[in-house]
Amino acid sequence: MAEKIATRSAYGEALAELGGKYPQLVVLDADLSAATMTKGFAAKYPDRFYDCGIAEANMTCIAAGMSTTGLKPFTNTFAMFAAGRAYEQVRNSIGYPGLNVTVVGSHGGPSVGEDGATHQCNEDIALMREIPGMTVVVPCDGYEMKQAVEALILHEGPAYLRMCRYATEVFTDTLPGYRFELGRGVTVRDGSDVTVIACGICVGMAVQAADALAREGISARVIDMHTVKPLDEALVRKAAAETGCIVTAEEAYVSGGLGGAVAELLSECGPVPVRRVGVRDTFGRSGTAAQVLAYYGVTAEEIEKQAKAAIAMKA
Repeated sequence: MAEKIATRSAYGEALAELGGKYPQLVVLDADLSAATMTKGFAAKYPDRFYDCGIAEANMTCIAAGMSTTGLKPFTNTFAMFAAGRAYEQVRNSIGYPGLNVTVVGSHGGPSVGEDGATHQCNEDIALMREIPGMTVVVPCDGYEMKQAVEALILHEGPAYLRMCRYATEVFTDTLPGYRFELGRGVTVRDGSDVTVIACGICVGMAVQAADALAREGISARVIDMHTVKPLDEALVRKAAAETGCIVTAEEAYVSGGLGGAVAELLSECGPVPVRRVGVRDTFGRSGTAAQVLAYYGVTAEEIEKQAKAAIAMKA
């Protein structure tokens, strides 16, 4: 069985591993280093770690200032605070001047589970995507997260990196020809009847759905769209043209997120049926991660159902 690891844990490992290679990397946290997994970097490089306390807006502005000196700051807190409480500072102090800061939102989406509605940030992808010039990255597993961290250290400009608490199987390290590149989606498997475009933990669900569909004679293509912005438009257009229908899947609101981005693109360049799997116009609920994901239909079974619906719409 493949290793299971939360993307936040892989992120913490990556920071500690890459700190020596990139001396310009500095890490800021808002009193959550044990949860965001920046504690490993803090222990290894205490002179480059800054605990700003429960002051997310201040942390964001400190990082903005540090970036103007040639440093590469990564700010860390829960997605609800990174994209919610500090939104104005991210927009005006990092996005508007186009500064070289990566904002990291941990515990994104409903899989936070027991933390409930106040901490289940489903709108962060949409909020960050709307900031001009902001790169938005949602890795699907631990291996991809580590590749994303290094890519973002080298990236110039504002970026948002989303991670979750839910542990999922690592599989991208076994994909033939896999290569992580910002702004370029990865075709996890080919297919001809329908394409599932997913990000985050939903990529693994999409693979499960494709397996189930294959048993019924349905050929499903699966695309790992780890970079929601800039969207790999060429890959989306190709998939739409070749399979004739699309399903998107994300652990977030479908409005404004990956589903919104794909639907917006295809409405302009070549409409095909698009079905979106994700959270819809409602706040979160408390429960185990599995219970909450099932409640909102963020599951492999729902992806399979929507794939069949999309195929029926093109017939």
